[in-house]
Amino acid sequence: MTTQALAHGVARAETGIARVEVDTGTGGLNSLSFAFGGGEIAPLHRAPWVDEGREDELALMDPVERRLAGDFFCAPFGGNDVEPGPIHGWTANSPWRVVGAGDGALDLRLDRLVQGAEITKSLRLGRQVPVLCQEHRILGGEGRLPVAHHPMIRMQGAARFSCSAKRFAVTPDAPLEAGRNRLACPARGADLSAFPAAGGDTVDLHALPIAEGCEDFILLVEAAGSPLGWSAVVRDAEDDVVLILKDPATLPVTMLWHSNGGRDYAPWDGRHTGVLGIEDGCAPGAGGHSAAFHPNAVSAAGVADALDLAPGREHRIAHAILAFPRPGGWREVAEVTLEGGRLRVADRSGDALQFDAEPAFAAVGL
Repeated sequence: MTTQALAHGVARAETGIARVEVDTGTGGLNSLSFAFGGGEIAPLHRAPWVDEGREDELALMDPVERRLAGDFFCAPFGGNDVEPGPIHGWTANSPWRVVGAGDGALDLRLDRLVQGAEITKSLRLGRQVPVLCQEHRILGGEGRLPVAHHPMIRMQGAARFSCSAKRFAVTPDAPLEAGRNRLACPARGADLSAFPAAGGDTVDLHALPIAEGCEDFILLVEAAGSPLGWSAVVRDAEDDVVLILKDPATLPVTMLWHSNGGRDYAPWDGRHTGVLGIEDGCAPGAGGHSAAFHPNAVSAAGVADALDLAPGREHRIAHAILAFPRPGGWREVAEVTLEGGRLRVADRSGDALQFDAEPAFAAVGL
């Protein structure tokens, strides 16, 4: 835990179809919205306590949890237990300085080093596609550093999850909250429609929520040779589709955080519900930074579980968040391709949407 004062400040960018607000005190996305026909889609979650004016009461929480919202970049992902620091690292808990701003664009730099590395953040909003593209660059430094994005999708009701092909899924040795887990821990499986459950039955990970009153974590390893990593949530009440894209060569795992009323203590108070974290990363899972220095399910599969930093070496991490109204009859996204900046999204029914070439994809290297 940290008791550092949380700096307040925002930086904004927008285009005709998209708007984003960044909390410069933590680097997190306060809000993200896309305009459609006089309305808008706001796909990301914001914790209920963020706007309650309880900063003094929550002072012992790390800034990222006090201001839990949207998406934030974790370096390291999870427990910061190698170089002591706040959960999800200083990238999610300390100030970022705006170094460039333009029409639909923001560039920021982390005010401090992480393991000796400089970290920058570039945001590019779509002009033809409802998308926010992000790129983080990590320059120099030393040691192993697990990283991940942490977007949180909010659902008012039922939803359908789908994703690019995965090798397998695995849960941690122990649940996040003992007795409030729907998924068996530890467990491993390749069929996301029938993953082992805590009660001895199975869970369909495509059907959301997976349970009431639960707090669960599961890691999915991308299939070998995948050209594009993607996750999609078709939200019934919102009647829309939320899509997240990644470069699987850099972010080979997707970690899902199912938070649906499984924490009864303050400030969660059983009201943090309908949230799915889709945390694309290069990380070993829920074990924290130190887990990347020991054998784990990710490394045992021959998959990178951390970035290897070195003086003069640069890592570029590309990521994108999209949302659009659900076309009639769509139930579950089945295929996503991105070629030449043109995006194609297909439903199980065979119907597909084609988006024109979008410069923002190229700007972050997707």
